[in-house]
Amino acid sequence: MASKTPPIGTNQLQEIRKNIEEYVGQKIVLKANKGRKRTVIREGILENTYPSIFIVRIDGQFEGHVRRVSYSYSDILTETVEITVCSGNKSIKVS
Repeated sequence: MASKTPPIGTNQLQEIRKNIEEYVGQKIVLKANKGRKRTVIREGILENTYPSIFIVRIDGQFEGHVRRVSYSYSDILTETVEITVCSGNKSIKVS
């Protein structure tokens, strides 16, 4: 019988997830490519990770509003989303 091999890229996605899990609860800078040369840069807190997605909490521009956005690990793999962790005086790019 043929052995089942994981799809190509699965190991890379698992590595990205492991890297991101280390920074849950920390402040990050999120750079997202929205298409047509539109790039959004926001600061937020990496709130949680799940098997296929991660959640970032972004404090609203208006008082008392909190926004949560989710991205998949494949967004990081395809460089649609970039995450930089802000810890102390240094910045760490997660990929």
